[in-house]
Amino acid sequence: MKTKIILLLAIVSAGYFVSCNKEDENKGREYPEGSIVWKKDSIVTLTNHFVIPVNTSLFIEEGVQVIMNAPDKGPEIIVLGNLYSYGTKEKPVLFSVPAAQRTDANRFARLWGGIIAGYDSEEVLLKNTIIEYAGAQTTESSASFQYKLFKTATGEGVPGFHFCNIDGQFVIDNCIFRNNAEDHIYITGGKSIIMNTIFYHSGFDGGEAINYKSDCLADLAFNLIYDANTNGFKVSNGGLQVTQSHLYIYNNTIINTGWRRPKIKGGSVWLEENIRAEVFNNILFDNRHAIKRDTKKPEDNRTIITPNFLYASTEAALAELKTNEKNGVLIGANDKVSTAAGNNNPMFKNYTQQANVDIMCGISNSGNIPQKFNIAWDFRLNAGSPALTGGNISIVPHYRTKGLVIDNIEYKSPAPAAYFGAYGQN
Repeated sequence: MKTKIILLLAIVSAGYFVSCNKEDENKGREYPEGSIVWKKDSIVTLTNHFVIPVNTSLFIEEGVQVIMNAPDKGPEIIVLGNLYSYGTKEKPVLFSVPAAQRTDANRFARLWGGIIAGYDSEEVLLKNTIIEYAGAQTTESSASFQYKLFKTATGEGVPGFHFCNIDGQFVIDNCIFRNNAEDHIYITGGKSIIMNTIFYHSGFDGGEAINYKSDCLADLAFNLIYDANTNGFKVSNGGLQVTQSHLYIYNNTIINTGWRRPKIKGGSVWLEENIRAEVFNNILFDNRHAIKRDTKKPEDNRTIITPNFLYASTEAALAELKTNEKNGVLIGANDKVSTAAGNNNPMFKNYTQQANVDIMCGISNSGNIPQKFNIAWDFRLNAGSPALTGGNISIVPHYRTKGLVIDNIEYKSPAPAAYFGAYGQN
């Protein structure tokens, strides 16, 4: 039987610490003394904000369900110390709401805040972890507002995950972010790897799947992004404190993004404000725009935007796959690009775009919207796919040779693949 833990006053006090200086019966490991441990397969119900104090670590074991059950409060998890979420493929860790509230109607209902790491948070690991139904808007009683984290104003939608310590680091591996009313991820500092993760249905009336600002060194690879309200990736050097952000964005599959955004930014990858980015080996499939720059505040001139694989199923989508200096649309010299509607199809194993999808339906109101995400889809490439070759394998990301060490384990970024997209053929 699963253990159920109900935290009525979830601001951490000494009573919630679990002193673990002996071998843990589930994991066969020792936790640092003074750590908080949520045991395997337990249900943790939060009815208020939960704060991990400075110099304290929360360890979450496989199969734990963290249930936010206070939609009137928009509960947030504030990480002033460290967070380690150790889900497995068979038993992921779940951050969600009560099962009855997990409906399509509540997709962007902002039922809780999100996971917000503070300026003293040194490490976060999210492994095989699901984060859904977040995005609550801040009030004066919100923990992030009280601690002056994220955006220091009320009325701001909270992302699914936020990290801001420019001297800290985090890894997100094999996770799922879905049905969050704001950005799935919003980062303003630190070293990071985001890999092998699925992002879908982000943003009610704005928001990206992955949003990076200044002071970040990151490798973002082998991720699937579907139906981001604005962009799959929005990357900027805005808010510069110490370090110019330098991001490697490679071997991602980005599908049907930007169609809900009627303004200029909706698309696949958005570059702005002196960001240095290396964007290559990605599949951009029926997104409202190809890679695009802010023409008033463009990217660093060392930015790389090729090779990528660009596909359009309709004439309207095809029109966006042409270089347009005035509008900031960028097509790389070594890109593989559809030359006619339906040409250059990457040939996914189990996904077919519906006929007459309208990537401009946020403006046209045609109603020809993309289909909702189906976890059973298979975005590997069939034999004979034109996306199986042509990728650049010579670029070396930040953490390919020397990785990030989190909880005494080294995590390395995957090597770029010669195929385009996140999955290849097998």
